[in-house]
Amino acid sequence: MVLRIRRGRVARAVFPPEQVAEVKAIACELPATHGLPLSRYSRTELHRLVIERAICDASATTIWRWLAADAIKPWQQRSWIFMRDPDFAPKAGRALDLYQRRFEGHRLRPDEYVISADEKSQLQALGRRHATVPAGPERPALVEFEYERKGTLAYLGAWDVHHANLFDRIEPKTGIEPFGRLVEQVMTTEPYASARTVYWIVDNGSSHAGKTSIHRLEGAWENLRLIHLPVHASWLNQIELYFSIVQRKALTPNDFASLDELAARLLAFGEHYRRVARPFQWTFTRADLDALIARLNQRQPTLALAA
Repeated sequence: MVLRIRRGRVARAVFPPEQVAEVKAIACELPATHGLPLSRYSRTELHRLVIERAICDASATTIWRWLAADAIKPWQQRSWIFMRDPDFAPKAGRALDLYQRRFEGHRLRPDEYVISADEKSQLQALGRRHATVPAGPERPALVEFEYERKGTLAYLGAWDVHHANLFDRIEPKTGIEPFGRLVEQVMTTEPYASARTVYWIVDNGSSHAGKTSIHRLEGAWENLRLIHLPVHASWLNQIELYFSIVQRKALTPNDFASLDELAARLLAFGEHYRRVARPFQWTFTRADLDALIARLNQRQPTLALAA
């Protein structure tokens, strides 16, 4: 039954709460549950399903209002992955402690340093058919859609998280040897060459993964300590913040006539950034990590992801 309440000149339908609840329940199900070849609902498609199933004769606007009341947005999605590293907390915690200049319960000494390092691989130089046009009055910059691929290269970076020292280099591709050259670039430079300890925080990329990389790098440099983040935790690596800045400020739009031009831009940007660099204001702590893990554990599905 639908009641219509007149307020002034506007008649507004009032639907039974059972119908409203049923519509919300459908919105919280995948379309495939109802035999629809859709990956997600739009407001129009959800309204069509409700009408076809004769659940109620509410308008699309009314259904949207019901969903908005509970912040239900079936047309949106967000990616996620559960932690599959059984040692996620202790591994992540070590890096977070180092960002706060602590390691294994002790304060770092002044002659101990923390380096965050990684690579941006497969960076393409895309030569545009027509030159990029700078922004003008009442219009943005114009970037040609068609392009010619000019090849790829790798950009490696190492970031001293407390002193804002940036080391970077260009390599044809990533790998053990290119990463080793980045390590050498840092470890032969003062104050790192004579430091008591230089902690290197890295993810699990193939250039520096596993115990083999620990033996290789710590064997080559007696004052180096390699610290691996958990799997799928590159977001805890501060060098990724720098790489995101590079992507926004130096590589977008991508309009490079050659690999040499791309390499020159990257190295020039690195030099520019060194002049203005400041330590990142890192605020994610062990307490935040513990709270995050607690929330994720509450959402753990019945069927765990395969390791």
